Amino acid sequence: STRNAALAPELVWRIKQLIIEEQWSPRQISGVLKKEGISVSHQCIYKLIYAEAGNWRATPATSKHRRRPKYKRFPIAERTSIHSRPEQADGKRFGDFEMDLIVDTHNHAILTVVERSTNMLFMTKLVHGKKSEPLAKAVRRLLLPYKKHIKTITTYNGPEIAAHKLITKYLGAVVYFADPYASWQKGEIENTNKLIRQYIPKQANFDDFTDKKIASIQKEINSRARQKLRFATPKAELFKRIV
Repeated sequence: STRNAALAPELVWRIKQLIIEEQWSPRQISGVLKKEGISVSHQCIYKLIYAEAGNWRATPATSKHRRRPKYKRFPIAERTSIHSRPEQADGKRFGDFEMDLIVDTHNHAILTVVERSTNMLFMTKLVHGKKSEPLAKAVRRLLLPYKKHIKTITTYNGPEIAAHKLITKYLGAVVYFADPYASWQKGEIENTNKLIRQYIPKQANFDDFTDKKIASIQKEINSRARQKLRFATPKAELFKRIV
């Protein structure tokens, strides 16, 4: 095959699907294609993403994954890019967290945080919606019991995370920001949010979910055996790490 020549449209389509639907990283895609005898470097896939970014965001198929492009208008002061995150934060060691929000059509929000090596989920409704300081306090409330274990926290570029310095002050860990539209850079929380959506569907109104209900959903997800954990549960794995 010609290396990185103009890619066939069906190959471009397949790469898009793997990124958007499966949250695969360019390296993973490059590796899998190589096994099939197709040579596409991960750099080439990155170029494709950035070249096509405008078109991908506009397609209806991707609109459900689309974060409203607010980045331009809300530059986050003193943000630390994921590219500065230590290499050891590869999801194998204990203490690297990812966080995100799920929102409903009424602009209510639920904060979701996951510890990458154990898949342990922490979640809470944000009574003040997407305000950044109350969000920072909610992160503190969820993670304070694990403060001495927290090494990194990775999140997305929403204006809701503007008070990231407060999170660092509360928990002693730097907050790293993923690149816009690079959901694979925080794949663990993306996958966890998909699990949450089995209990809280997209069309739900979060007002219908009490704090008690949210806690029971969290408990249920943390009690599910995972293939990644050799069929142990996140709860059992977390317990092993902190005792």
